[in-house]
Amino acid sequence: MGSLNPKSRASPFLSVGLVLVGAFLIIGYIYSAPGRSHAALSRLEGDVSCSAEINQALPYLKKAYGDGMHKLLHIGPDSCAVVSKLSKEEDIEAWGLEPYDLDDSDANCKSLIRKGVVRVADIKFPLPYRSNSFSLVIVSDALDYLSPKYLNKTLPELARVSSDGFLILSGYPGQRRVKVAEMSKFGRPAKLRSSSWWIRFFVETRLEENEVATKKFEMAAAKKGYQSTCQIFHMKSLS
Repeated sequence: MGSLNPKSRASPFLSVGLVLVGAFLIIGYIYSAPGRSHAALSRLEGDVSCSAEINQALPYLKKAYGDGMHKLLHIGPDSCAVVSKLSKEEDIEAWGLEPYDLDDSDANCKSLIRKGVVRVADIKFPLPYRSNSFSLVIVSDALDYLSPKYLNKTLPELARVSSDGFLILSGYPGQRRVKVAEMSKFGRPAKLRSSSWWIRFFVETRLEENEVATKKFEMAAAKKGYQSTCQIFHMKSLS
């Protein structure tokens, strides 16, 4: 029996070692494929931001829209950060709209608001822009907090102010999307809806998906192995 004791004591360490090796193998697999690391790691951590996803998807959006990206409006939380990144692109004129009051914005965000590049407005009401003011509108991390009552008003507004279409970036059901500290800002938890729910809603509101842009985007993304952590819907503007 005494000769068996060392083996029995070593078994827990062996189990721990196997777990660590398995973890390293998973992490190695995640980072092995281009475009997969961000999506897969975000799913594992459960912390998903569709606004942060825009920068990842930008090369494929350019393939899908071409010159339609020249004047872009981003709507959603962290719009100041999104606009700052997009403005570094030579062929993009970026504007932003924050749908909620900014209590603790940084100096850069305050500067963008002061210049009128980024506005603060409640998207449950008509947007403060003329029709066809932008070639493309991208909305992220905002519609998930609206009830169907307000979505009925907001989506047509996105179509109105865009000329070449608008994009909706929405979380998948089951993802963790909002921290407790943000509840006072949004007023309600995110309602993460399935793709079938969104498609049915588009039909009911008579909004059309942009199939051409969708195919171009998916083909460009597939070539690089890119997989988005968010649902992306390419929609047509009002004709």
